[in-house]
Order: sequence, then structure tokens, then C-alpha cells
Amino acid sequence: MKPSSQDQSFSDSRELDCSYDLLTGNPPSKPHKKTIKQRLLRLLPCLSSSSSASVDQSNESDEDELSAVRRRPERLDRLVDQTNFSRKELQVLYRGFKNECPGGVVNEETFKSIYSQFFPQGDTSMYAHFLFDAFDTHNNGAVSFEDFVLSLSIILRGSVTDKLNWAFNLYDLNKDGCITREEMTDIMQSIYDMMGKYTSPSMKDTAPKDHVDTFFQKMDRNNDGVVTVEEFLETCQKDENIMQSMHLFDHVI
Repeated sequence: MKPSSQDQSFSDSRELDCSYDLLTGNPPSKPHKKTIKQRLLRLLPCLSSSSSASVDQSNESDEDELSAVRRRPERLDRLVDQTNFSRKELQVLYRGFKNECPGGVVNEETFKSIYSQFFPQGDTSMYAHFLFDAFDTHNNGAVSFEDFVLSLSIILRGSVTDKLNWAFNLYDLNKDGCITREEMTDIMQSIYDMMGKYTSPSMKDTAPKDHVDTFFQKMDRNNDGVVTVEEFLETCQKDENIMQSMHLFDHVI
């Protein structure tokens, strides 16, 4: 759904204090901790109030900037149609993206370097690799501005089904339409490597396996050892906690 006002800006973003574990449906041990998606939003400096303050004075300059970068994004009007962002919001997002990625695209190593800043005590490399693959919709080893805002639009303002499909795509590492135990183990191990050793209370070494077991107990309806997108969607849509978590980011920006 489109925002109610085309003048809504990113300076309206606010910190969210709670979420649910999409895999288990359980509340986090420390609700005030920022979730992974919240940390992802902070990859772009344009989410700060200083970035959005000059939006009204820079519409024309934004159009000039769009034609000046080495890889020009699609016209803003087309992105307005393809996403749930207004024209002004896309202009603000573009300025932030260009500041971080002057060439118009971000490669995996740069993405990993930026993402590692938010988990300095952990190893973010594997999870950032999975996340980068989810954003790299053309599988060409680069995330363009278009790639970024299309995914961000789903994460923040997509329908529940769109958000769940995006999450499924993240977990389905080889993109064959089903999630295996091996894939989910790799995902959970990457999350544990990134933050599990530094949580309080600390997670057990068996935590990744325990999460995978819980995931398959809930999701694998026919016990065939894989979770299809249909099973994933059906189970998530019947889980009240997961459904609540899907709406947490509806009004972030």
C-alpha cells in the first residue's frame, strides 16, 4: 500500500523495540536489541534526519545526479510504480546509496565490509553473503540501486505474503524452491557466528541445530525433509507471533 502522504520522509523513522524470531515464533531474549532488519536499514546514511532535511530544495539536482552516475538507475517514475516509495523518498534513498556507492552498484566485498560494522565482535561474512545473494536479484555479483530499493520496498512496505516470500528466498540458498535442513543449518550457523556468542544469556553451541529442529517441526508439514514455499507460507500465516512481526516495519519510513 502506498504511504498516505507523498511528502512522508525518512526523518520520521523511529526505533522499534520488539520483534519475534521468524524461525521459532518466540520473543527474543532481549527485546530492546535491534533486529537484523533494523541494522540493515542503518546501512544507508539517508535514514538520518540530516539527509531528509534538504529534500524539498533538491528535486531538480536529484534528476541531474541520476544521469551523472556511471550506472544510471531506471527513471524514478518507473521505480515509483514498482515500489511502495514516493518519488521524494526514492530521491533521498538514491542520494544515500550514491554516497556509499559512487559507481552505482555495490559488490559483495563492499557489502560485507559495511555490514560487519554493525557486529564488530562477531563474524558477519557468511550471513552477509546470504543477504547479499537475496538482494542480488540478477545474480551478477552486484547490487544496483534498483535491486536495493525493490527489496527494501518489500521488507518495509510489502504485503505479508510478499515479505514471507522474500524471507523464503533468503533461506532457500540454491533457489530450487525448497529449504533443506542443510540450508537452514547454514543460515542458523551464520547467525550464530554473527551474534550468538555475544548474546546474554549466551547461546549454547547446539543452538543452531535446535533452531533448525524447531523450524522443521513447525514447517515440514508432510515430513519429507524439505520445506516448500507453500508449507512456509501456510505455517507462517497461521502463527500469530510471526504475523505480528511481519507488520513491525510497516511505518518505519
